[in-house]
Amino acid sequence: MTTEAAAPPPGGAGPVRPSAEEFTRVQQSPEFAELRGSYRSFAFPLTVAFIAWYLLYVLLSSYAGGFMGIRLFGNINVALVLGLAQFLTTFLIAWLYSRHAAAKLDPKAEAIKERMEAGA
Repeated sequence: MTTEAAAPPPGGAGPVRPSAEEFTRVQQSPEFAELRGSYRSFAFPLTVAFIAWYLLYVLLSSYAGGFMGIRLFGNINVALVLGLAQFLTTFLIAWLYSRHAAAKLDPKAEAIKERMEAGA
């Protein structure tokens, strides 16, 4: 395996392919650490919160049948409302992540990518 950056395609068009050392150097850079930290500070807490919320629903369904069976109106009970709320929170988290990625992650990642492809 060669460690040199690959030459651009014939005609000079296209990005330069960074070497393994360049990838390692970027991975250890403060800018990449900031990008990784920004991702983790968003993704990990939301993941833990959603898993806890899901497990709460499962535990309530298993051990609190009386509570989950309470009718709120018509044939709509607590279990149905909380089950539908699971879907709602899934879409909400996806939307929030999309906004977070577009505002904070994508610009930093794009800057790193462009710098690497330019051979900087």
